[in-house]
Amino acid sequence: MHLVETMAYAGDRPWHGLGNKLAPKQSIDVWRKQAGMDWEIEESEVRYVVGRNGIGSINAFPAQKVLYRSDNHKPLSVVSKRYQVVQPGEILEFYRDLTEVGGFELESAGVLREGRKFWALAKTGQSTVLKRRDRVDGYLLLATACDGTLATTAQFTSVRVVCNNTLSIALGSNAGAVKVPHRSQFDPDVVKRQLGITVATWDSFVARMKALVDCPVDPDSVDGLLRRVLTYPNPDGEGVAVNEQAFRTARALYDGAGKGAELASAKGTAWGVLSSVTEFVDHHRRARSDDHRRDAAWFGAGAQIKQRAWDEALKLVA
Repeated sequence: MHLVETMAYAGDRPWHGLGNKLAPKQSIDVWRKQAGMDWEIEESEVRYVVGRNGIGSINAFPAQKVLYRSDNHKPLSVVSKRYQVVQPGEILEFYRDLTEVGGFELESAGVLREGRKFWALAKTGQSTVLKRRDRVDGYLLLATACDGTLATTAQFTSVRVVCNNTLSIALGSNAGAVKVPHRSQFDPDVVKRQLGITVATWDSFVARMKALVDCPVDPDSVDGLLRRVLTYPNPDGEGVAVNEQAFRTARALYDGAGKGAELASAKGTAWGVLSSVTEFVDHHRRARSDDHRRDAAWFGAGAQIKQRAWDEALKLVA
């Protein structure tokens, strides 16, 4: 079951093999059409029929409104009257000046869940190489949803090229992300100012990555970190339990089964342990489909696991 409705990409084929491949440096207008984001979210008041068998008087419910697609009129959600809509085109338009004058380059964009969620991902042009072979590139992800599942979120993200693992860039101040709830107006210029699209966040992240690369770990430390991170709530509501299957998979990835696990940057280091978790979440964690796994890895439970792993790994170098 695919969550992806439509998608365009430049560069390597995406995780599910779907989408329209574009040549590099296409215009925002081309991206909007090829990614299937060239429609609007329309809204209408909620109405209901009083009577039996759908026959009777039609009444309005003014506190709520229905959101639907302008192209096929399919319903997307019912939200409060105060809900501020962010259009698919606005997500791409956010990148216009960044791509035209800022050196950013769009890599993927598309629509999930029949139009309820949409995103765009762009390379920032920032990159570093750990121990001469392990390359990590910087990205900016912008995503939103119109069904109450996601605030409009701009998030700096890193991608470890050797295994296509993603990791959100969040420092102590959480400067790597800006979230705009749908009760507020989305103002792209304000978001860009809040993000501080500069090299400062990236440079701090690189310094932390290099500290993890330079931090050797013993087997007990590896096991301890993985067991603290790969957990699930106990059914009785008391604390958490270790996900033993996830632990075994991540441990095997760390021990050499993972892509890039044998690189000098990862073998026997805190960076290697963190990479085993990110690879598990992005590529091996149980999910209904690859789309569901990626959705969770970017926005849901998978992203939370990776954040816990980052926090725990940093404790090793504190």
